[in-house]
Amino acid sequence: MNQKTGQTPAIRHALSTKRADDFAQWYQEVVSEAEMAEESGVRGCMVIKPWGYGVWERIQRLMDDRIKAAGVQNCYFPLFIPLSYFAKEAQHVEGFAKEMAVVTHHRLIGDGKGGLVPDPEAKLEEPLIVRPTSETVIGQAMARWVQSWRDLPLMVNQWANVVRWEMRTRMFLRTSEFLWQEGHTAHADREDAMSETLRALEMYRDFAETELAMPVIAGEKPENERFPGAVATYSIEAMMQDGKALQAGTSHYLGTGFAHAAGITYQDREGAQQYAHTTSWGTSTRMIGGLIMVHGDDDGLRVPPAVAPHQIVILPMLRETAEDDALLAYCEDLREALAAQSALGEPVRVLLDKRPGKATQKRWAWVKKGVPLILEIGGRDADNGQVSVLRRDRLWTQAAKANFVGLAREAFLASAVAEIEDVQTSLYAQAKARRDANISTATTFEELAQVFASENRYPGWVEVEWARPTGEELEAVVQKLKGLKLTIRNTPLGAAPATGACVFTGRAAVERIYVARSY
Repeated sequence: MNQKTGQTPAIRHALSTKRADDFAQWYQEVVSEAEMAEESGVRGCMVIKPWGYGVWERIQRLMDDRIKAAGVQNCYFPLFIPLSYFAKEAQHVEGFAKEMAVVTHHRLIGDGKGGLVPDPEAKLEEPLIVRPTSETVIGQAMARWVQSWRDLPLMVNQWANVVRWEMRTRMFLRTSEFLWQEGHTAHADREDAMSETLRALEMYRDFAETELAMPVIAGEKPENERFPGAVATYSIEAMMQDGKALQAGTSHYLGTGFAHAAGITYQDREGAQQYAHTTSWGTSTRMIGGLIMVHGDDDGLRVPPAVAPHQIVILPMLRETAEDDALLAYCEDLREALAAQSALGEPVRVLLDKRPGKATQKRWAWVKKGVPLILEIGGRDADNGQVSVLRRDRLWTQAAKANFVGLAREAFLASAVAEIEDVQTSLYAQAKARRDANISTATTFEELAQVFASENRYPGWVEVEWARPTGEELEAVVQKLKGLKLTIRNTPLGAAPATGACVFTGRAAVERIYVARSY
């Protein structure tokens, strides 16, 4: 409080845009100010900067461990896929046709005006599709690799980039090129394939909640939202702070359709030829967009410690004098002591920021990047064996410097691991409480529409019961929801049985679904 005026100073935040004022602009500002990514000069493609890629590397490392623990092996398949591979699976190609980038020539020549054009003499005999997903090319490989029941299950995964020519793009959330992992498996029967489909879904659910501190709903997508060519599609859905849903991972049971198209057959124990049942499942850099929108605040990003490239950053208040040597020695000794400890099952990742510059500017840069713990240490702290600690998951404002807590060095070393792990659980608890508070129910379509009335800026999700219509009846429901800019997210696994009437048809309901606006 200002002693002269008796008024509390206005809270000043690191970002110029607040979430409540313009969530879309706030998101773009976080991506920029936290140095996550930037425009590349190619529409819909981004340059992922070191801090953003560091988060992706953590996601990749932790997810890869889970994938391999399930007996899945990593491999790599070509970026270019012959068009004929897609043509064998009509439903699949129809689903991606509008998003495919096509290579038709293999050489450029001068146009006589100082520019370059495709050489008419270098036209490919068959167009190549720049990988939008790899079911077709991996299916061709599986057809070569699988001969008998002894070769099953065959389970592979690749970390790669894919291209889907998006018309409306937003960094991390929807880009023309993005990074992902895609798992592909072949099985002897439906039961084994469905078990793998649900295993991958549970892996994603647990990863999102444990590593990203992002609460999600795991469930089955409706018929109209299935992956092209799939028999069943499952997803994890996360609620962003503006109440919209984000599909953060999918797992698909593909039946034998892709096996028929690619010729994935095997000789069973009785000597008969059978078609394999296949699955595919994937997550992408979209998870980073979800992390930003679930955990960010008006000062920037807040990164869960499990995926933070640095869990602790030490900021010495350098003065460019001879006294800096002693301060840096104190900070380096502290860094080594912290790095010798383990949190969340791994050595603590700690950075000593020795860069020149004002401590306040560097502090705010790390605040915006969302480092879980920031230590600010001056010469007096070093002399007295002290540290000043800021927990990024707790409110920080320029008007409240008391958010820095002064501790004795040994006391902080004794509590550092617990603090890191508490930030992880705190971020999850905050996100879960916010999500649960923003899920409502409706028993009629009129009630559903009212929740999403224009005056409700961030309406959240609505749980309704429905009769699971199909075909034309489902399409009518989809169009009805489209008028409100709504989509069906999924049917949550393990939900309570339906007890009422379908909000769309009036018939007896068979299950519960979530309806929301989405990214």
